[in-house]
Amino acid sequence: MTDKTLHELSPADVKARMDAGDVVVIDVREPKEYGGERIPGALNFPLSTFDAFALPTGGKEIILHCGVGKRSAMAAQKCFEGGAAEATHMAGGLGAWKQAGLPLIVTDPETGQPTLRS
Repeated sequence: MTDKTLHELSPADVKARMDAGDVVVIDVREPKEYGGERIPGALNFPLSTFDAFALPTGGKEIILHCGVGKRSAMAAQKCFEGGAAEATHMAGGLGAWKQAGLPLIVTDPETGQPTLRS
C-alpha cells in the first residue's frame, strides 16, 4: 500500500497559483455557505455529495477548501479512496483566506446581489 500525501497551501499560495492559472479551486462547503460568500473562481462541489471522479480538472491540479480545513481534508480522503496518491487543500479554509484580506465574493442578504470585496 502506498502512502497518501495531503499537501497544505497557505491562502496566499493558493491565490498566487490561481492567478497563474495553474489550479482549479474546489469549495466543498454546502451550496448555502458558498452562496453567502466564496472565493472568486472557486467551484462548488459539496462534501455531502462529493465525487472525486467528477472533479473538473482540465489537466490542472485541484486545491480543496472549506470553512476551516476540516471538510477539505475529508474530501481529500475521498480522493485517496478514489485512487489519488496526493491531494492539496488550503490550510485554515475560507476563514484564513478572509483573515489574509484576499478577495471574496459576498452576497448581500437584502438584495441577493453578489459583490466583490477586495
